[in-house]
Amino acid sequence: MGETVAKKLAKHFKSIDQLAAADFDSLIAVDEIGEKIAISIQQFFTDEKNREIIQKLKNAGVQFELKNVAEVNDILNKQTFVISGVFKIVSREKLAELIEQNGGKNAGSVSSKTNFLVAGENMGPAKLAKAQQLGVKIISEDEFLAMINQ
Repeated sequence: MGETVAKKLAKHFKSIDQLAAADFDSLIAVDEIGEKIAISIQQFFTDEKNREIIQKLKNAGVQFELKNVAEVNDILNKQTFVISGVFKIVSREKLAELIEQNGGKNAGSVSSKTNFLVAGENMGPAKLAKAQQLGVKIISEDEFLAMINQ
């Protein structure tokens, strides 16, 4: 599974123990989790070797529980953003975090599902061309920050 799905599972279940104990219906109730992923998760946790590895990691001090998770709002209403270039006010990592905290999705490449391209200085010409070709709205860092600070 990818990073986005892993984050959704972590936010929903809060700990690896809760995820391991989840039944099929609880898994597919999570946004973007389908039958294949749910079955894969259940199979992972039924494998004794995987449970042993998790326990060894816990014993070594690895944290498998979300704590102090920032509250997510839905200002961006599940819209998809792509970030490209260098930014003056916040880092690319902070932009990605702000997108997710405000209910949006951060994608790595422009596609027909992309709603906005957040364009910084020295952005990739291929992303810009693809966004223009697909009619994706191109916004600046300031415009993005204004969207979430309404």
